Amino acid sequence: MISITVIFWMYVILFGLIGGMRGWAREILVTFSVVLALFVVSVLERFVPFIQALEANSPISVFWLRSILLITLVFFGYQTPRFPKVAGTGKFARDKLQDVLLGLVMGAINGYLIFGTLWFYIADAGYPFDIIQNPDLNTVIGQQAQELLKMMPPTIFGSPTIYFAVAISFVFVLVVFL
Repeated sequence: MISITVIFWMYVILFGLIGGMRGWAREILVTFSVVLALFVVSVLERFVPFIQALEANSPISVFWLRSILLITLVFFGYQTPRFPKVAGTGKFARDKLQDVLLGLVMGAINGYLIFGTLWFYIADAGYPFDIIQNPDLNTVIGQQAQELLKMMPPTIFGSPTIYFAVAISFVFVLVVFL
């Protein structure tokens, strides 16, 4: 059995390497898609009565709703530069070492955002799958996992922080990409 913390850091490193190959401009769009997903989940959970009732009765359904929304927006964040009209602008070129290094950092941040959010959602649902178990709090690794879970994106980007993050994301897109 492998610790969920090891899996988490493995994905952060893997996505960092992928980000280095893709470049920072493409990775920043993925970052913004995760921020948008966290925003949409926050708005749905706060203002839609059906979702509020679902949270009380079925945590596994809320997990699937959150996860599908996150994965869908991340998918489109990764696919956006493939559209010829967007990709042809030249803003997604990675010709310099600094683009690769910044892409590496942004990719690692995306790994943290994506898999940290999924881990938080699984933990919030009470680890409903047999293949993923709740970390044992009697061990050092379990305690570290619990501490790491407190620093995941949904806790950092709670209300009202997520509203500022969305505003900053859209200003960045307007200034840099348009």
